[in-house]
Amino acid sequence: MPKKVNHDERRNHLAEAAWRIIRRDGLEAVSVRNVAREAGMSLGSLRHYFASQSELLAFSMRLVSERSYQRVEVFQYSGNPREDVERLIHELMPIDEERRAEAEVWLAFVGRAAADPAIQALKQEVHNGLYSGFCQMMEYLDAVNLLRQDLDLDREIKMLHALVDGLVVHSVIYPEMVTPEDMIQLISSHLDKLMA
Repeated sequence: MPKKVNHDERRNHLAEAAWRIIRRDGLEAVSVRNVAREAGMSLGSLRHYFASQSELLAFSMRLVSERSYQRVEVFQYSGNPREDVERLIHELMPIDEERRAEAEVWLAFVGRAAADPAIQALKQEVHNGLYSGFCQMMEYLDAVNLLRQDLDLDREIKMLHALVDGLVVHSVIYPEMVTPEDMIQLISSHLDKLMA
């Protein structure tokens, strides 16, 4: 009896092979041939899932953001709004190996976005989604009266978004200077300053 193939798992397996190549050798080293080799598949099998390198790269980039969104979707709320927001932010930061891999791959794609309209469009979509998430977090804290009343909420949303983005970039580029513990502490300290 022929083995049943899970096509979603196979696509994810190929995207993860592309991630490993990106982390090890850089985005320029991602070719359909290299990804097939990394994944232990034939070139023909890979082409069954992705018709082109561009399609493979777009899927690989989208998978990074989908993994973050999946973690947020299954997030277990504690009932403590301040703690929940802080833990949600942690889901977006490279504080473990899985999230570090995602951050490294994401930043490689962002660097290529200027030359690739498809990647540019996805980068903008993810940026807008993250901004929307930060809006929801801050509006939630405001709705339960945890934020200081003198805050300019729009400004604070932008600052929180910029802080998280900056910490992610710094932790990938300078991991010895910005550790996961540093990121956790800096986010906690920043939220403390916003609290009533």
